Amino acid sequence: MTSTPALASTREELAGLLAPARRAGSRIAFVPTMGALHDGHASLIRTARAATDGPVVVSIFVNPMQFAPTEDLDRYPRTLDADLEVCAAEGVDIVFAPSVEEMYPGGFGHDSVHDGVTVSPGTLATILDGASRPGHFDGVLTVVAKLFGLVRPDVAVFGQKDYQQLALIRRMVSDLCMGIEVVGAETVREPDGLALSSRNRYLDADGRRAATALSRALRAAQERAAYGVPAARWAAMSVLKAEAGLELDYLALTSVDLGEPPEVGEGRILVAARVGTTRLIDNMPLTFDRIAPDAAPAGTATAASTT
Repeated sequence: MTSTPALASTREELAGLLAPARRAGSRIAFVPTMGALHDGHASLIRTARAATDGPVVVSIFVNPMQFAPTEDLDRYPRTLDADLEVCAAEGVDIVFAPSVEEMYPGGFGHDSVHDGVTVSPGTLATILDGASRPGHFDGVLTVVAKLFGLVRPDVAVFGQKDYQQLALIRRMVSDLCMGIEVVGAETVREPDGLALSSRNRYLDADGRRAATALSRALRAAQERAAYGVPAARWAAMSVLKAEAGLELDYLALTSVDLGEPPEVGEGRILVAARVGTTRLIDNMPLTFDRIAPDAAPAGTATAASTT
């Protein structure tokens, strides 16, 4: 049996709904989303529920500040009724679904400029997605900081699929002394390996087949990481170059904190590519080692190039 979550659309409504939990000293868990909820979001909500006996709050807000004028803000799916059904099924207590005017009282959109206080994400936001989408993470961190201020959660759950975003939010929480536990939940995948994303609905049958090359490339890198960084990169690029339906944005092998990859130890591989007009991202963990060169796969001598 499911129960309908309480819906707040204003700051005052949200504060009123959270007041009993605050008085009781309950632990508040929070899952920020842009809506168009799918099984991946449901998994985040279950992770949040496991982290508290108190209320679970989900926000649904398509944040204009993180979209460039050339990006898909206008066509980003808005499915509030369906999202509320997902939240009800997962036992969410409160859904906060504010308007743009509520979150940015001074106005914000592609045709206006937000001139209020914002969060500067630092140099970590200038690489990978930050290089491809200048200003994107300023928008992400600013809205997350706003939501943290409104919800005041004890724990917040984010997906590992947006790994750079997760790393930046953890950095913000630490550097700004916010005192929030940030949990990174594992990526949920379709049976064909494609990471669940609200943007997957834009793909036709051919595009979906092409998109599976991302996860296949990452798994190929995982299998070759024991031979070192160049071998892992070569394995991933071999898969990506064989898929004509992909336009690669970047492929990067890094440390777990997005620095230079270690010769031996834990790392991460991240990829972004376009399939038609749809931009997709994915990532997976890697464990690097240094198996003898004569055991490495053929072709690794050309593996040093990165796109």
